[in-house]
Amino acid sequence: MKAEAIGKAPGFGAPLGGWARRELPGAVRDTLAIADIELRKLRRDPIELFTRAVQPALWLLVFGQVFGRIRAIPTGGIDYLTFLVPGILAQSVLFIAIFYGINVIWEKDLGIVQKLLVSPAPRTALVLGKALSAGIRGLAQGIIIYVLASLMRIRLNFAPWHVLGVVFFIILGSALFSTFSLAVACIVRTRERFMGIGQVLTMPLFFASNAIYPLASMPGWVRDLAIVNPLSYQVDALRFLMVQGGQSVFGLAQDCWVLVVVLAAFVLLTGWLYPNVAA
Repeated sequence: MKAEAIGKAPGFGAPLGGWARRELPGAVRDTLAIADIELRKLRRDPIELFTRAVQPALWLLVFGQVFGRIRAIPTGGIDYLTFLVPGILAQSVLFIAIFYGINVIWEKDLGIVQKLLVSPAPRTALVLGKALSAGIRGLAQGIIIYVLASLMRIRLNFAPWHVLGVVFFIILGSALFSTFSLAVACIVRTRERFMGIGQVLTMPLFFASNAIYPLASMPGWVRDLAIVNPLSYQVDALRFLMVQGGQSVFGLAQDCWVLVVVLAAFVLLTGWLYPNVAA
């Protein structure tokens, strides 16, 4: 994608589309413009969505089946595969979002970031647009997980408001971890170093959470880490919404406000750091 294309992007000189030609606040219009630009990249490379299905399939078909037979992990009266599905969905969202920042480093090398930074769009709108795009990418993982679970005859809750809640928390979690990734990219600036840091970050975030085992079965120090880990709150919300008769350890309201507060903090931090990318 050439840098000149940004000048023709919605919100930067061309309309976003018929659905958004009505009057919108400037920051909202700019956010949607950036999200639209990012999603166009996905439309050009749809194979990425299928390759992303490999990892959750392996976790459910191999890890979940093996540990389900061992029955060594207490899951509160539900079978282990059902318990695992929300955790694997959150893990899939995390693994996509945490490497999202590398796109910014590519854009810097192509001169796209420099052009965005001289536009009148607020820095937070640039960050939120990318976060929204990451959230929509995360929805593809949700569809994949639901299809896999149905094929494996795992009973999930398909009540409309529960499904809408899952959509909300997928987008929220994707946006949170993608902005965290963007903040890292603003600091490290090189692709090689970013990939190394991304690998270091994903495993602790995943294993120090309630994705594959409940908080009650953790040693005290791991439980303390899980409680301050945003991924635990996303998993908790997804488990309550996806599992029939699922229970929330923290409460759905607390899950929501923790993720929203952390996302807002990362958006402000990344908006402040964003000019560093072009330096």
